[in-house]
Amino acid sequence: MRPLTGFPALLLAITTIAGTTISGVARAVDLSTPEGNLDAFRKIQCSLEDGAPVTFFWHGRAYSRVPGEADKLLFRVEGMNIRHCGTVEDSELGTGFVLRTREILLYMDPKTGEVLRTWDNPWTGETVDVIHVANDPVNSGPFYARSASGREFSLPFSVQNGRWWLTSTIPLFYRNPLAGDYQRYVGGTYHATEMFNFLGDEASLLDDSVSSANTQVGWVRMSSWLPWMEMGDKVGVIYFHTAGLKLEDYEQMSDTMKDEIAANYPEYSAPPPLSDDRPNETSWTYFKKIVDARDEGDDAPGGGH
Repeated sequence: MRPLTGFPALLLAITTIAGTTISGVARAVDLSTPEGNLDAFRKIQCSLEDGAPVTFFWHGRAYSRVPGEADKLLFRVEGMNIRHCGTVEDSELGTGFVLRTREILLYMDPKTGEVLRTWDNPWTGETVDVIHVANDPVNSGPFYARSASGREFSLPFSVQNGRWWLTSTIPLFYRNPLAGDYQRYVGGTYHATEMFNFLGDEASLLDDSVSSANTQVGWVRMSSWLPWMEMGDKVGVIYFHTAGLKLEDYEQMSDTMKDEIAANYPEYSAPPPLSDDRPNETSWTYFKKIVDARDEGDDAPGGGH
């Protein structure tokens, strides 16, 4: 099974730490129980209402780090993830939910904010095509209050002054999807770390009359060079520093993102169907599809970006 990256990776990681009961707020969502923790988790990630679309939007910057060089500002970035949840029933595990999402990350000129189509690589001197992230799907679940082994679902909350937050660091190390048959001898692993902060207010989280919790997010990612940069084995990494939030509706995204979706990724105006059972996409598997399509003379997915 391919490891998850991006926001859904957090969904697995934050269930590994014992939860903390929030006090001081009259509530219907009971965080002293695994069922209450599951409801809170669902309200953070999506909505208690089946099929209600939720959009996360974030932006920030991406930098290079090469030993012996000052870090370079490479790109501005904007990202979105559109998602919804659906209730599922299991004869042994009871009631749970699944999360179905797709996501985009745009690379933009660091000075003008224009969405890039090509990029002049300052290390190689080559001009390369920019391939934006367009991962469809990025799904998770099902999640239940208790696992088959009896483990209770809990969230690693920190709470102060009516606010909650969750922090998670997710190291990633697995076989690169672009690796060939002999990579075990010469290397070919994907090495990255994703760092998340989710935070919000207790009131919207614990009030059962509110179907979706007010949520902000911070996302930091450190990884190998992006494949479309064509950096080969040059030493160094790229890192992203961004922040964003769950929007009240899709239209609150930037005009840049909405225009890009309308022009090149129209399916990203809605989440995948709740019945979607396709394998998850990552930026690396997406890049491989584009390269393979180009080699075969076919149209690249997602408008070729």
